[in-house]
Formats: sequence, C-alpha cells, structure tokens
Amino acid sequence: MKEFDRTERIGAELRRELVAILRDEVRDPRLHRVTLQEVRVNRDLSWAKVYFTCFPLDEGSQEQAKLLNGKLAGFLRAQLARRVRLRTIPQLHFEHDESIARGEHLTHLIEDALGAGSGPVAGEATASAMGEYQDPDHDPDPVAGSAGG
Repeated sequence: MKEFDRTERIGAELRRELVAILRDEVRDPRLHRVTLQEVRVNRDLSWAKVYFTCFPLDEGSQEQAKLLNGKLAGFLRAQLARRVRLRTIPQLHFEHDESIARGEHLTHLIEDALGAGSGPVAGEATASAMGEYQDPDHDPDPVAGSAGG
C-alpha cells in the first residue's frame, strides 16, 4: 500500500512540474490549449503516462499528442531531471484523455432521456416513487364522479 501512495505522490509532483515547464519554457502556440489532467507512474518509475485534454472541444488532439510524444518528450524529461530529485526520471507517454468528452456525451443522453419522459406515464412513476399510491379504479373527486350518474 505504501508503494501505491508513493507513485501517486510522484505523479502529482511530475504533473505540477510539467505544467510549469509547458507554461514557462515551451513556446509552441499549438500547445497553449493543452491541460494536463493526471500523471500515472508505474511502480518501478520507468515510465509515466500523462493524460491531457485540449480546449475547445479537444480540437487537434491527435496533432498535439504527436508533438508531445515526439522530440518534446525528451526535452520535457530533461527539464524534469533538473527540477525533480529522483534517481531516474520516467519516460513520458502522452495520451489524450477522453473522459471529459464522454462525460458531456453521457450528460446529453441523460438530459434527452429526462426531456422525453415528460408524459403521463412518467407522472405516475414519479408519484409512485414518492410513496403515493394511485388506485386506477379510485375516482380522486367523489363529488364529480357521483354527479354524472
């Protein structure tokens, strides 16, 4: 359990330093909209998977992944070696994080499902879910029911 906590702490530290390096030392305008989400380091610290997103709406994520995994990965690793005190600096593998896009898609699906369920059946289901029993044979207004007869 201790080892897992250590890798988590190292991942958080690597993420902080990578954000600072990308912000202060990398001058490529194609990478200005990159946000680093998480860094996951394996147990022996030989590699780290860096999850990133691009805004707006992850445009150009393939191009940015190619840039980050190319020569820039070596530069970033060298800069990390100067800033972080570790015996070995892990190799960096950048991967586009699609969890935000999937979350937005699921939110839209839920909103569509809730918007489509506004008929009378949904009202009965809501009333029964609230603990109210509605007898289909019971007339809710006994005066109106007896006056018609």
